[in-house]
Amino acid sequence: MTKTTRRDLFSLATGAASFLAAGPSSARWDDTVRYPDPAFEILDPSFAKYRLDAGAVERLWTGARWSEGPVWMADQRCLIWSDIPNDRTLRWQESTGQVDEFQKPAGYPNGHTRDRQGRLLTCEHGGRRVTRLEPDGSLTVIADRFDDKRLNSPNDIVCKSDGSIWFTDPPFGILGNYEGDAAPQELPTNVYRVDGRDGRIAIVTGDVGRPNGLAFSPDESLLYVVEAAANPRVIRVFDVVDDGTRLANNRIFIQAQPGERPDGFRLDVDGNLWCGWGMSEAFDGVRIFDKTGKAIGHIHLPERCPNVAFGGRKRNRLFMAASKSLYAAYVNTQGVAGG
Repeated sequence: MTKTTRRDLFSLATGAASFLAAGPSSARWDDTVRYPDPAFEILDPSFAKYRLDAGAVERLWTGARWSEGPVWMADQRCLIWSDIPNDRTLRWQESTGQVDEFQKPAGYPNGHTRDRQGRLLTCEHGGRRVTRLEPDGSLTVIADRFDDKRLNSPNDIVCKSDGSIWFTDPPFGILGNYEGDAAPQELPTNVYRVDGRDGRIAIVTGDVGRPNGLAFSPDESLLYVVEAAANPRVIRVFDVVDDGTRLANNRIFIQAQPGERPDGFRLDVDGNLWCGWGMSEAFDGVRIFDKTGKAIGHIHLPERCPNVAFGGRKRNRLFMAASKSLYAAYVNTQGVAGG
């Protein structure tokens, strides 16, 4: 691992940033006039217990070009997410409802998570790397090469309880100049693991075409990965074996239908997958699957939703980064700790 310092990063991390005006923080695209909110669709009776009768979807903010990679920062009571084409990370403050620029330029960031010490991990399209924000505001490069070749454009990221960091590396950030910088692809599209003790990077699978979102089951015995090269896309699942260092038994867990596009997702404590979904008016929002792969519910949004995160004081608030906006809804479950 190498350490670099980015100018003014610490001042941004500690709150010295200007607010972004985009109307009242409670603004909605369409006010809910009755409970339960009709944005929650029950596809299977088992989903009814996760929907709050007096809960509703709220649009917290709008004004991005393409929202991605939300992560909850519990100690700071804020949500950080990416606006990739604008080369910035945004921050929504729970206490005020205000949004500011957390970091700009930001290396065309995509997915985020926190490590087991609470430090922010970021997938950068621009730098073609994974970085860690240190308490002093400096950046540590976790991974930017494999076999002396540059990574493609790290996309989504999770941290396992043993401290290892797992991320996907499709080519989306180097295919053009909108979400990164156009460049030749040097490596296949792999899923990588960075050892939490010695920082060594290893391929855990090269058998997923253009891997995208990923997440562990609550007991970390399974790893789910979106295969973006498949048409329609699929979500694959692997067994996590050899003391959590290797993957085995690659199989299809969810087969999307024509017109559906899964992207990023997170799991709740019951093992349900809450998946960012699109690409049409019928499918835009969040699709919920139980641990058998059955679709049990859908949260309808007016925009495609690339990724989600659980947060709030009780981890029972679902934040949805959706195209130009940030949405949230309280649900009757909790996200997996560390997810």
